[in-house]
Amino acid sequence: MDIKKKISETAKKLEDNYKNQSIFEMDIGEKLPKRSEIVDIIQEIRRIIFPGFFGTENTAYVALDDFAGSTLAGIYEKLFKQIRIAFMFKRKKDANGMDLQDAGYGEIESKSEEITLEFIGRLPEIQQMIFKDLEAELQGDPAAGSKEDIIFSYPGIYAIYVYRIAHVLYEMKVPYIPRIMTEHAHSKTGIDINPGAKIGEYFFIDHGTGIVIGETTEIGSHVKIYQGVTLGALSTMKGQALAGVKRHPTIGDYVVIYANATVLGGDTVIGDHAVIAGNTFITKSIPENTTVSALMPELKLRKRKH
Repeated sequence: MDIKKKISETAKKLEDNYKNQSIFEMDIGEKLPKRSEIVDIIQEIRRIIFPGFFGTENTAYVALDDFAGSTLAGIYEKLFKQIRIAFMFKRKKDANGMDLQDAGYGEIESKSEEITLEFIGRLPEIQQMIFKDLEAELQGDPAAGSKEDIIFSYPGIYAIYVYRIAHVLYEMKVPYIPRIMTEHAHSKTGIDINPGAKIGEYFFIDHGTGIVIGETTEIGSHVKIYQGVTLGALSTMKGQALAGVKRHPTIGDYVVIYANATVLGGDTVIGDHAVIAGNTFITKSIPENTTVSALMPELKLRKRKH
């Protein structure tokens, strides 16, 4: 076998594939957002949300205002660079709808700085939301020994935390970065929350593995969701024609959705205080104060012979 010839033939085929996909064509100086840098930003923001839990600082000795200031400066620098790269790479529309196709470096630089500063300014608000989610986890799970246990160990609070910061960037129309963030959380926790979903206060995920929450989902306050729940679309056969269309359900306040339930469709509304039992499949709206359950399968028992 001619090894060099085989490698050369394969390289040529790959080159042809590259040429057929415009997504691989970049101008000189262009870069893609760097996933490792974005993950690092997630971890740095978590340090500032929960000081003393995930860094080397000891809050018994470190003044929290000094810690917050120096950490924020580092977050700003890293996030600004990645947002600027994201806009430079996409060059279509910025957060105000301005066409970026012909925008100069200075315009993108200015817009990236503005968005980064706005995000930094919203971190106390995001932190307060996460504290409410933490309280919901503590009050909703008898097995939770303390808030410290939840912060250190619960995948649900991590997935919600990442969603909260990604959602703010999504609302600012930052390309790429919000989805990179939530897909990182998905890979760590098995919980897939699209950054475009709208989720109210005191959100509680119990266990969490296998949960899917679609982009146009709307969830009220004090909602509790168990593992395997899907809040999805009825059909995505139309692909990009459905972009921006409400295709995922709306969940009211104080709703509980038990394990492996599926709720589909943009017109589907689950009313306040409803309870959705496990293994149910719902494509129509449910009135408030209603319990929905599936018929239990018939169980057949027979004694084993020894």
